[in-house]
Amino acid sequence: MSAEATDQAPFGRRRGLPRIDLRNLRRFSRAALLGTASRGRLPDAIEHVAKVHRAHHPGADLDVLRKAYVLAESSHRGQMRKSGEPYITHPLAVTLILAELGAETTTLTASLLHDTVEDTDVTLDQVGEQFGEEVRYLVDGVTKLEKVDYGAAAEPETFRKMLVATGNDVRVMSIKLADRLHNMRTLGVMRPEKQARIAKVTRDVLIPLAERLGVQALKTELEDLVFAILHPEEYARTRELLQSHAERPDPLARAAEDVRGVLHEAGITAEVLVRPRHFVSVHRVGLKRGELTGTDLGRLLVLVTDDADCYAVLGELHTCFTPVISEFKDFIAVPKFNLYQSLHTAVAGRDGEVTEVLIRTHQMHRVAEAGVIALGNPYAPTEGADAPEGERADPTRPGWLSRLLDWQSATPDPDLFWTSLRDDLAQDREITVFRSDGGTLGLPAGASCVDAAYALYGEDAHSCIGARVNGRIATLSTVLRDGDTLQLLMASDGRDAASHGPSPEWLDHARTPAARIAINRWLAAHPAPPAPQHESGAAAQDPEAESAARAVATRGKQGDADGAGRPEAGVVVDLPGATVRLARCCTPVPPDAVTGFAVRGGAVTVHRERCPGVGRMIAAGRTAVGVRWADEDDGDGGGDYRVTLFAEAFSRPHLLADLTEAIAAEGAEVVAAAVEPPREQRVRHTYTLQLPDAGRLPTLMRAMRNVPGVYDVTREGRSMVAARS
Repeated sequence: MSAEATDQAPFGRRRGLPRIDLRNLRRFSRAALLGTASRGRLPDAIEHVAKVHRAHHPGADLDVLRKAYVLAESSHRGQMRKSGEPYITHPLAVTLILAELGAETTTLTASLLHDTVEDTDVTLDQVGEQFGEEVRYLVDGVTKLEKVDYGAAAEPETFRKMLVATGNDVRVMSIKLADRLHNMRTLGVMRPEKQARIAKVTRDVLIPLAERLGVQALKTELEDLVFAILHPEEYARTRELLQSHAERPDPLARAAEDVRGVLHEAGITAEVLVRPRHFVSVHRVGLKRGELTGTDLGRLLVLVTDDADCYAVLGELHTCFTPVISEFKDFIAVPKFNLYQSLHTAVAGRDGEVTEVLIRTHQMHRVAEAGVIALGNPYAPTEGADAPEGERADPTRPGWLSRLLDWQSATPDPDLFWTSLRDDLAQDREITVFRSDGGTLGLPAGASCVDAAYALYGEDAHSCIGARVNGRIATLSTVLRDGDTLQLLMASDGRDAASHGPSPEWLDHARTPAARIAINRWLAAHPAPPAPQHESGAAAQDPEAESAARAVATRGKQGDADGAGRPEAGVVVDLPGATVRLARCCTPVPPDAVTGFAVRGGAVTVHRERCPGVGRMIAAGRTAVGVRWADEDDGDGGGDYRVTLFAEAFSRPHLLADLTEAIAAEGAEVVAAAVEPPREQRVRHTYTLQLPDAGRLPTLMRAMRNVPGVYDVTREGRSMVAARS
């Protein structure tokens, strides 16, 4: 059975999402044992669910809920949970969770029936005959989810099966999340190792899904339950901290009164609430800020009627209190990928204590709490829509889920899909990039122009040849920052797409699954032909490959006699006949610790060991190739090295000329240079340099730092201040 738990919670419960307590469970149990009500009358056990549901949907048809409960109760009759309670208490509790979040009637009907097909003699056909194809579809999806071995969630195929089971209806996942929440609430008498196993799967898979679907009410409680099981000592300390502050005057309550007064004087109708942080949030804030004050334990939530009132509240707060500008975020103008909208700010009150404030409309708040669950029935016809019969606009399917379903169908390799998915789930911060046509593009933090190209153009991004970032020409490897303006440059339609497709190096700069999957598919469909051999035995590259290689490394000489690969650009590779490409994402130079990965065309790309690209390569299952810097015994201890340096300076006339002169004096060649627009009298220069000897890098950086006005020089990919004398 899917709910193999007891009804004894092992730890405390935060304030927030209403839940079924022991008294309600016992009431449900008694009602279940007494049997069903007369026809047309709601059974006692479901009366509370119906009341909560009617609060969100006054016109809801309760008769279908009565019929679903009668079928579920009679089907599960005689089945007991490990706590000794009738099994029907589990689907009732799951349904109540969804009802509190505002789920529509069809979802609640399927929730009541979600275990019947798996655990009883009820068939899907019977469900369809009595409740319609929509309920049948949802129950079928949840049943398939239950058959997925969550204990093996680290296996790539597990999650793919789960996604296929959901089909294109996110309500299946909503029921599963509520089901997991109730089971997590009732893990009390399970063996510790089983509790830990379930908690880890919840942490690694279901909590990120709840975040992506915007169901914060489920996500935060799941986080606290997992926290209590996997980190009991930290949980206990956090709980003691909250209890100690509960005995003191609440500074947030006083701050709330001050805000109410300000808004009342301004004539703005608003509801001001103190919103305590949940346990995990308090723990994270403590790690970030150290010792916590009373205002760190929660935030103020201001609820208003419409968007304009949100900005009116913001203006009053910033006028009457001292704002902390760095804390301001506008998620109304630019919503998060999971539909979340709100204004975030922080203000200092009468005693100088800083209070965080969230400002949103009542509808925004419902979506913030319940995410896609709050958006209603995806099968309901859209008002004013002229969609052909059988087609529907699905408001409960945010872009992320749509992309996820596309990825799994487009990726035959389950390992690649799983790796890409885990990378995406691990992203907890997003940036917004402004397109040249006036639109916006949401990307995970750390995304590059490569990611933006595939997010915007799909597989047409194969023909992307460059970009302009903030009006300046930039490489596709350029990492984008929040607020950047981006224009992607595409190859002309007349060019042969096959000859202008992505190179293997693009994978080094791709952070999003969409980009990585598309690039891998193109590379698999367009394998590089075997490189022809020169008379000397060295592999020759075709002109296009040679041009790309020249951008990152120079061609070298034949390797030593013991079979190691040849030391090109001063690198020896443990792969006979391999050519070398120094990765542009981290520009390794001696004595950096390096590792390599084989790419198309018999080449090996060399990265610094701490390069983020190395982790992604390993996660993708790529095997590392042994590489080392050549010395005199290899017959080639020299070679040209390319490196990217950033010079941070105070803006002044002739700075560029002075820096260029200092670089030339050290024997380095400037391959490319860029200067960002000054900000607050500070400027950032980026130089790509060719060095005849990597050992001269510290001297070069010292010389650049000695230029008047320059206060820092660092290497790309490393926060390393220039060497000082």
